[in-house]
Amino acid sequence: MENYSFTWVQFYSEFADKLLLYQNNRQALIQILKDEYDKLNLHNHFIQKDGPLNDIGPFTVFGCFNRGLTDENRIALMKSIGLKIGVETDAPSDLKGVPILNNMRTLFYSLKSENIEESIDNLWQLFETAINFADEPSETNRVNFKNFFDIVRKQSGIRWNITMGLYWIRPYSYLNLDKTNRDYLIDTKNIFGKQIAGISDLKLPNSEEYLEIIDKCKYLFEKEDSVVKSFPELSYNAWIKKDPREGSSTIDPTPQTEVRYWLYSPGRQAKKWNEFYQNGIMGIRRGEIGDLRQYSSKTSMKNKMKEFYGEEFSYRNAAHATWQFTNEMKPGDIIYAKQGQSKVIGRGVVQSEYIFDNSRDEYKNIRKVNWTHKGEWPHPGKAVTKMLTDITPYTAYCKKLKALFFDDAEEELQNEVELTYPEYTEDDFLEDVFMDSERYHTLVALVKSKKNIILQGAPGVGKTFVSKRLACSIMGTWDPNRVMMVQFHQSYSYEDFIMGYRPTENGFELNHGPFYEFCKQAQEDDENDYFFIIDEINRGNLSKIFGELMMLIENDKRGEKLRIIYSDELFSVPPNVHIIGLMNTADRSLAMIDYALRRRFAFFNIEPAFDSEGFQTMVTSSNNSRFSKLIEQVKLLNEFIAQDESLGEGFKVGHSFFCLEGNVSNDILSSIIEYEIVPLLEEYWFDEKDKIEQWKKTLYGSIK
Repeated sequence: MENYSFTWVQFYSEFADKLLLYQNNRQALIQILKDEYDKLNLHNHFIQKDGPLNDIGPFTVFGCFNRGLTDENRIALMKSIGLKIGVETDAPSDLKGVPILNNMRTLFYSLKSENIEESIDNLWQLFETAINFADEPSETNRVNFKNFFDIVRKQSGIRWNITMGLYWIRPYSYLNLDKTNRDYLIDTKNIFGKQIAGISDLKLPNSEEYLEIIDKCKYLFEKEDSVVKSFPELSYNAWIKKDPREGSSTIDPTPQTEVRYWLYSPGRQAKKWNEFYQNGIMGIRRGEIGDLRQYSSKTSMKNKMKEFYGEEFSYRNAAHATWQFTNEMKPGDIIYAKQGQSKVIGRGVVQSEYIFDNSRDEYKNIRKVNWTHKGEWPHPGKAVTKMLTDITPYTAYCKKLKALFFDDAEEELQNEVELTYPEYTEDDFLEDVFMDSERYHTLVALVKSKKNIILQGAPGVGKTFVSKRLACSIMGTWDPNRVMMVQFHQSYSYEDFIMGYRPTENGFELNHGPFYEFCKQAQEDDENDYFFIIDEINRGNLSKIFGELMMLIENDKRGEKLRIIYSDELFSVPPNVHIIGLMNTADRSLAMIDYALRRRFAFFNIEPAFDSEGFQTMVTSSNNSRFSKLIEQVKLLNEFIAQDESLGEGFKVGHSFFCLEGNVSNDILSSIIEYEIVPLLEEYWFDEKDKIEQWKKTLYGSIK
């Protein structure tokens, strides 16, 4: 790696030592933060709606200068606060590779938690035991550290951020496991990816697992062929590899965990099939352009292919396939191997991330695969000619391919990779959604008692965002297999939703719709909740779409059987299926939901949340005072809309138009006004130009 001096390490370590002295004097610490923020004329994000915070955790203090600010402000803050608490080391001038927090998640605890005082006390205990264990790695200190790590790990507001906090306070002792570092550690191109296992995007490790990873890394640092010799070097390398142009890594979003299905040709006319099957791998060509992970985009792949193979072709399909093979395919995905357009010759489960094996003569880009089947089966229809195709969206097609190998779903499940999914709790919901605890509990109670609920609200209040997180919070996990979403429209029918006949090459065949399949899936897993989300529920002809199921979806009719019109089958809607409909109250082209369906649903209003604690925190974290002024004008606009006789409450402007993280520029705010808010107003007041001009002037004026 390049010669780089980690000047920040000594400052951060001494800052932690001095900060520990305030463990039992936190009010003084809060006052110091207030004074230094005021002195630097920076927004103090330790202010709640009802006043300043009355307690603070140690990692949150570090978060003051390890968040989405300019480096200039970060350095000014750490220098100013450091001087106040007695840090003698000079503040660093270069913060390359130091991980930072998402501005919305800087506290390391939830303000909505009922046991916030206990949570903060636990964070201080972990902070103290982590310093002790790093400075004196005795067995006693190790046990104490593990104890508090496992306690804090389960607290609301704690995810991968706690490993970031530990890394800040003792950079040579603890490993930061943010997304950037996790990707680096599982990259088989370096020594760590080849020898470290157990790192997953899905689950924060417990203390034993975390320390095992740390010990393994320290062991690998001693290897002669290791390009890094410490955790700061590791993090810096990962940071550079992520994007040499950018200067920070942040908390990653919710991981994607859905199994995907791929149709794959093992060489032209499957010439590599026997070799791949015997060696338990799959491979693609283009090894001449090197390790595919070095390319940051499909365009860069295409440009390299043109340079190497010639300019006469576009390489669009080739780059798309190599990009998907390298970056989108995941362990657990299902592979169907084909030969030509008429034969399926095998099935397998992906077992590894992408590997570049330069020792191979050809097909150097590989993944390990557990090939579960080998033989010859007729392909249903004609297969695409491409070497690799993501067929996941084509659910009927995937079912036909599955049917070639399995007569019953239980046999198939024995061959699948068992996936675990991230926990998602009430606290996570309250952190993500601008809703208070009381309304959340009301909403959950409605879902559980009524089984069917419609979330209704004005444009931009986040109905879709709320619905998915509501489902996952009730389930307790972010499991995409137990949540399905469809969108209704004027042409949507019973045949699309439940079942109906569809044309084929040889006539017609009966196909099952998504709701039918979802109910069958839920029926086999009756101990778990399932959620079926219908966007734009009032855009469809509901009586036509639901048909005889109108009765079966009632909460007191769940489990009762009724013969459905297209099949000699008794069908029921299981009690563990919950239906969440989404409805835009500003859609005046639609008739009201008919009474037959209305009485089967509870209706819950999602209001604009401009005054909520979470939204206000986001605005004040933007470092742009004009953002706050714009929001005040939007709130006045909503009052004006609510009083307009031709509109009303259901036409207010929602807060999601303005959900912005990090530093927010005036250009961004201007773009939202011009391309999102003004077009909405033009639709509302299409024949009242004076009102549009009045509010355009007002909104633009607030950011000038």
